Amino acid sequence: MKKKVSNKIHISRFVFIFGLFLFLVIIGRLIFLNLSPVIDGINLKTFSKNRNTTKETLYARRGTIYDKNKEVLAETVDSYTVIAYLDKSRSKNSIKPKHIVDARDAASKLSPLINMPEDRIYNLLTQKGLYQVELGPGGKGLTEIQKEEIEKLEIPGIDFITTNKRYYPNLDFASYIIGYVKTDDDYNTIGEMGIESKYNDKLTGINGSITYQKDANGYRLVNSPEIKIEKQDGNDIYLTIDSNVQLMTERALNQTFESSHANKAIFVVAEAKTGKIIASATKPSFDPNKKNIENYLDPLVSNSYEPGSTMKTYTYMATMEKGTYKGDDVYHSGTMELSGYTIKDWNTYGWGDITYDYGYTMSSNIGVANLTQHYITGTELRDYYKKLGFGKTTGIELPGEVSGQIKFKYDVEVANASFGQGIMTTPIQMIQALTAISNNGYLLKPTIVEKIVNPDTKEVLYKNKQQKGTKVASEATVNHMKELMQGVVEYGTGTDYHLDGYDIIGKTGTAQVYNSSRGTYYKSTERSIKSFNGMYPKDNPKYIFYIALQDATVNTMPDAVKSLIQDIEAYYNLTNVRASKALGFKAGNYLNKNITEVKNQLDLNNISYDVIGDGDKVINQYPFINKTVNGKVLLLTNGNFTETDLRGYSSKMVTNYCDMININCNINGTGYVNNYAIERDEANNIISVNIDLSDKYEEIINLQ
Repeated sequence: MKKKVSNKIHISRFVFIFGLFLFLVIIGRLIFLNLSPVIDGINLKTFSKNRNTTKETLYARRGTIYDKNKEVLAETVDSYTVIAYLDKSRSKNSIKPKHIVDARDAASKLSPLINMPEDRIYNLLTQKGLYQVELGPGGKGLTEIQKEEIEKLEIPGIDFITTNKRYYPNLDFASYIIGYVKTDDDYNTIGEMGIESKYNDKLTGINGSITYQKDANGYRLVNSPEIKIEKQDGNDIYLTIDSNVQLMTERALNQTFESSHANKAIFVVAEAKTGKIIASATKPSFDPNKKNIENYLDPLVSNSYEPGSTMKTYTYMATMEKGTYKGDDVYHSGTMELSGYTIKDWNTYGWGDITYDYGYTMSSNIGVANLTQHYITGTELRDYYKKLGFGKTTGIELPGEVSGQIKFKYDVEVANASFGQGIMTTPIQMIQALTAISNNGYLLKPTIVEKIVNPDTKEVLYKNKQQKGTKVASEATVNHMKELMQGVVEYGTGTDYHLDGYDIIGKTGTAQVYNSSRGTYYKSTERSIKSFNGMYPKDNPKYIFYIALQDATVNTMPDAVKSLIQDIEAYYNLTNVRASKALGFKAGNYLNKNITEVKNQLDLNNISYDVIGDGDKVINQYPFINKTVNGKVLLLTNGNFTETDLRGYSSKMVTNYCDMININCNINGTGYVNNYAIERDEANNIISVNIDLSDKYEEIINLQ
């Protein structure tokens, strides 16, 4: 009986010990599985990554920015990132290899195409334990052409991820208005500056996604369920900008910027009856594709400065609106003493005893200073300035707008403010104030967004409505100011702006720049801001404009204004001023057109032309729209620069050529191009062109 009990005890011990052993083995195995990255030759970390639920982002396409005529100013285009498959398992059961086989050969071939060192690419292609790798940074943001060049290499294991990138087809065209975008690590675009920033939430859209299962090799499981959330593309924005007028304005400003040797410049054009901005050109500018930006502040809305004598217009209007102004009253010009300060006319000696009307046309400081002493108080002047919108933001649809300041109290401060010193304004405020004259006394808010449209449904989400405006001046005041502004151009300080057959009216201005270190103003010969604000035509203005140059050594603004007015006249055919000109072939509107289409059109009309650049779209032209073609037509495209044979070009033609490609040309002589020499830097970039002109030869007798 005792023996049976002993056997049972031994069996129980055996079972216990065996169970304990199994338990310890299992625990040891679990510890091993947790600590070891590789089990039975399988990397568990890679396996777990490859065999799981995957969520792919469906990137929303950023909305397109158009001008008023639906010409593209900013668009999202397909972009590509090069990836390389490193895992041999990708080639399993495949006749041709689908992974990187020869890393050194692949690196050698890819290096010149993605602008990355061969060794850097080789190191990326020889990493261990990775299924695939991106070849960055050079392999990111590639164009369709770059992608095709890489595909021609037929390198096993090379593939592409399709993404998006922002493209600005017109380069530095209206760049401060449009702005630019930056792309984060997740390929999301974020607006910086301009419309891209102001309407980033409208343009961005909402990303979607696809969620599904994939196997150990990273392939999607067949017939596996998916969860798909559709993306919502960003809205399209149409601006009030007219690309044709913008190009005219850019061209005019570029020429005057170079010839005046100014440091900065701006030229703004708006519709007189709506307040819509149709052009805004600035120098220096930048290419949003390259982001070669010197100044991140938009000169149109973010730069405030002392405006100078252009403010005299609004001092006169304030006095007229009070009812105390008498244009025939006489005062003594030259100098006057006020609160211990001496105020002088710009020529220091004046014009003797003159009327206030004549004082305006001659831009007399003493005239407006007298108005503030005898006809209007400082408070009344400040209130009227505010009524015109000075001292506060206009609310235009652009970021970073500043308000300027119109604070003045003492008599001498009031006098200075009356001729635009000691106060700060912005170009957009000047445009807004001009609408009070061009719109029969009603002040209009300047705008730059025409509409916002859903690209899928075509629903108009926002529409720029016609403004009635705020009444700030009587018809009598407006008509009197137009007569005075005409006097400025006909016989006053703005006679250089006179153009036969074109009734341009406006007001000149020269403002001193304050030197904070010296506590005084710079002399006008040292630093100054020259400006002109005006409108065209006089009796029923269609367009208003404001141009300003900072630190110009030569005032070439009249040439820019007259050139623009002539181009606008030809483009819109406002009056019959051109009817008497000789008939001939008129250049069409080739801007933003396909180069092949334009060439075919010119060929049909037997018109000679030269194409500059290897692009597929025209971004500039000479002669301009509706101008008579007496020689060749020059067509600048959006591609890489290509040299043109300049021999036989007229002086006017070669000057326009140099302006179009933005290269400094040293022109000697008159007539036609006989010889020329191109100077280059170490990187083979063109620095300048030296051109010799002489009498035309027989073989170029038909050229302009």
